[in-house]
Amino acid sequence: MNTNLIKYGFIAAAMMNIGGVLLFSRAFTNDAINQADPVVMSNFGLLMIVVWGLAYLGAAFIQGNIRWLAAAFAIEKLVYVVVWGMWMANHSLGAVYEQDRFAGVFYSIYGLNDLAFMLFFAWVFMSRRA
Repeated sequence: MNTNLIKYGFIAAAMMNIGGVLLFSRAFTNDAINQADPVVMSNFGLLMIVVWGLAYLGAAFIQGNIRWLAAAFAIEKLVYVVVWGMWMANHSLGAVYEQDRFAGVFYSIYGLNDLAFMLFFAWVFMSRRA
């Protein structure tokens, strides 16, 4: 298995979490994101997404076996995918776009992004030896 692919995959996940939150939340000042989902996407929730990004970044530089760490990350991403799916089923994405375009784009893509990285982390878990 290509360790560089894994390293850069973890770095990409980190950059999506950190950069995505800072960009779309306008550095935690975009109230439209908070209002659309005040529990999961409060400023505290957004900060915790950044912290997860820092954990991915740290994992990118671990030289040892990260199999079980990747499994934990896959489960974490699964939780966000499920929450996003439930949010999409019960809310109007159009209303979020009307309030703020950045918030609309954020809610349009965050679950798909998390799904992609969930699959990546699951692949890392499945492909590493115990």
